[in-house]
Amino acid sequence: MENRKISVCMATYNGEKYILEQLQSILKQLKPEDEVIISDDGSTDSTLYIIEALNDPRIHIYMNEKEHGYTKNFENALNHAAGDIIFISDQDDVWTDDKVKVMCEALKGKKLAVHDAFVTDENLGVKIPSFFEHYGIRQGFLRTLLYTRYTGACMAMKREFMELSLPFPENQQLCPYDYWFAYLGEYLKEAVLVHVPLIYYRRHENTALHAGEYSTRSLREKIETRIYCLRELQKRLRERKAV
Repeated sequence: MENRKISVCMATYNGEKYILEQLQSILKQLKPEDEVIISDDGSTDSTLYIIEALNDPRIHIYMNEKEHGYTKNFENALNHAAGDIIFISDQDDVWTDDKVKVMCEALKGKKLAVHDAFVTDENLGVKIPSFFEHYGIRQGFLRTLLYTRYTGACMAMKREFMELSLPFPENQQLCPYDYWFAYLGEYLKEAVLVHVPLIYYRRHENTALHAGEYSTRSLREKIETRIYCLRELQKRLRERKAV
């Protein structure tokens, strides 16, 4: 996979506090022909100025002109990605120096790879040394359906898997993008877990979502979410067979 083009897809929104550190941790791992696709959801702070000031030709910025929210913002980024290998990135984490290399190796055998993470405070002080261990991350479609704790910031995928996933289900509240990736990958038996922490997964007061963490949704909401996602999954797979 050394010669394959990499696209890092990042959704941004008022991320001025941490965006520079995150981009620096990513860019140093990429080749000249790789790219960072940024979709911005209408930032009103200096996020875009900080990104543009890097003056890196590998960075491409697009505005999310459709429905707002992190799932649709990521979808906009993915729709502009040209790479063979697609990485998902939050705006406020920090990647370890070997993340790209390790994940590309993992994708030689599967179409979706999900790695472990150090969970940190806002200053990158490690609070949880293993996201997988703390939240009991295990593989299997039924387990993933019942306990959806894969997080998008820890995902990379082959282009064909990304293309199958798009467009995301319409209701982003009932089917967040990382749920969708997790269900597709596990159902198709194309997911692999990488038991190595490859990001410092920063948790702070302005974190957009708390994927993987224990849900505060009611039982009714959880059931509604899973029924909706299952229906959308079956619909997508029927469409795939029809092609």
